[in-house]
Amino acid sequence: MAALMASLPFSILSLLFLLLTTETLLPLASSTSRRALHNHHIPNGFRVSLKHVHSGQNFTKLELIQQSINRSKNRTQRFETIATAKPTGDDIQTPVYAGDGEFLMNISIGTPAIPFSAIMDTGSDLIWTQCSPCTSNGCKYMYMYGDESSTQGFMAMETFTFLDSVQQEVAIPNIGFGCGLNNQGSGLGQGSGLVGLGRGELSLVSQLGVPKFSYCLTSIGENKTSTLLLGSLADLNYSGGGIHGTPIIQNPFQPSFYYISLEGITVGETLLPISKSLFRLREDGSGGMIIDSGTTITYIQEDAFDVLKKEFMSQMKLRVSRSADATGLDLCFDLPTKDVTDIAVPKLKFHFKGVDLELPVENYMIADENMKLVCLAMAATGAMSIFGNIQQQNLLVLHDLGKETLSFVPTQCDQL
Repeated sequence: MAALMASLPFSILSLLFLLLTTETLLPLASSTSRRALHNHHIPNGFRVSLKHVHSGQNFTKLELIQQSINRSKNRTQRFETIATAKPTGDDIQTPVYAGDGEFLMNISIGTPAIPFSAIMDTGSDLIWTQCSPCTSNGCKYMYMYGDESSTQGFMAMETFTFLDSVQQEVAIPNIGFGCGLNNQGSGLGQGSGLVGLGRGELSLVSQLGVPKFSYCLTSIGENKTSTLLLGSLADLNYSGGGIHGTPIIQNPFQPSFYYISLEGITVGETLLPISKSLFRLREDGSGGMIIDSGTTITYIQEDAFDVLKKEFMSQMKLRVSRSADATGLDLCFDLPTKDVTDIAVPKLKFHFKGVDLELPVENYMIADENMKLVCLAMAATGAMSIFGNIQQQNLLVLHDLGKETLSFVPTQCDQL
C-alpha cells in the first residue's frame, strides 16, 4: 500500500476512543465528541472522478467479476454480522468489513496538498488514509476488518482537496479522518485509504452536510471515468418528467447502511412467486436489502434466488454450463458460438417500493466469448440481500438524504 510519506500538520480531535470490533466498542466518556466534527453545508455542489480498481488492465468482464467475487463474499458475510450487532450506549459505531472496494477516487490532504487514492464506499463511514507517524498525543483508533485486516492510528482534521475530471479543485477545511499508522492484511490492497459515504456521522457526506449525493458508474471492463456528485450537482438538474424515488429504510441496528424495499422480481413476463417476507427487514435487524457501491454482483436471499435461477434456466434457450464453478458464479450457460449478438436473454425487472427498475441486459448477463459462456451476474446469500454495482452501471444513483429516498436515472455515465 502506498504511504502518505510527508508529515501532515494535523489538528487532533479532543477525545480518545478505541474501536476493536463492530460488536465490541469501548464507550466514550460522553457523546459530545460526535458533535466535534464540522458540518460544512457546502453551498455549491462539486464532482469527483472515479476509476475502477482494475481500470486499464487487460481483463475480460467475466475475469474482472471473478477477481471481485471473493472480495464481495467477504463483504456480504461481514455485512450480515454488522447488521444484527446491537448498539450500546454512546459508542462510536461504524460498519467494519473486509476492506477491499471497487472504485477509487483521487483526493489530496493538507496544505500543501498531498495526493492519495482512496476507495469510495457507501457501505461504511470512516474516512482514513496511511500517514507518517505523529508524535502528538491524540485520538487513537483501531479497526479490525472481517478478513483480519486492520488499520490503526489517530483521528485528525485537515483540509481535503477534491479533483474532478476537468481538473477543477475544491478544497474543504476541517474534515475529520483516520490517520492510519499501522495497516495490515490483504483486504486493504486496493487503495491508500477509504472514503466512507454511509449514513453515519463520520462519513464524508455527513461531515459535508450535503442534502444529496449521487454516483454514475461506467460499464465494467471499459477504461472510462465514473463520477461522484455531491450537493446541488447530485441530480444533474434533471428535467425528464421528475425523479421517482424508493424510500431509504432505517435499520436501528445498523443506521449507516442504505436499505431499500425490494417487493418483487420479474423475469421476462413472469412475476416470480417470491414472498415479500424474504426481502423484508426484520425486527432483529437481519434481512432486508441494501444498495452498495463496493459489492460487485447482486446477492439475493437464497430461497428467492433459487426461484430466480430456475426461471432463467427455463427461459434461456441455452444449455446450463458445467463450467459455472470455475467462474465463481452460480449460473452460466454454454454459448453455441463465440457470437453473442443473437442470444435471446429475458428481461429482468426489480420492483422496489414505488419504483420499477428494468435493467439493461449488460447489467445482469456477462458474456465471455473466449470461454464461450454467458453468466448471470447474481448469486445467493443468507438473510441480507445486496444490490451490487454491476446492476448499477449507467444509472445515476441518487441518494436524497433530505427526502430519505433513492432514485435510479438511466444515464450515459461516461458522458457526464
